[in-house]
Amino acid sequence: MEATALSFTGFVALYIFMLAAFTGYEIIGRVPSILHTPLMSGSNFVHGIVCVGAIFALLNATTPLEQVIGFVGVLFGAGNVAGGYVVTERMLEMFKPSDKKK
Repeated sequence: MEATALSFTGFVALYIFMLAAFTGYEIIGRVPSILHTPLMSGSNFVHGIVCVGAIFALLNATTPLEQVIGFVGVLFGAGNVAGGYVVTERMLEMFKPSDKKK
């Protein structure tokens, strides 16, 4: 028995990318401005998924170009995770009562 491997052709990968980009644009475009920061800072798990995907791509890289792209993906994903938590922390600081007496 032969094992069947699932592989994406360039066309299928481009189709998935275009569909994800269009869906993301439509969803984010309909979010009111007042909800945008809490919504995006609350969705840090998405950046974690990107980071895990980039690590998976890096581990399966065979050429130096693929390794560089995977490393950059991990670097950007980790930056997004850290930045998301910084934004969340700053946003939560705005809701804490101040100690100043008037």
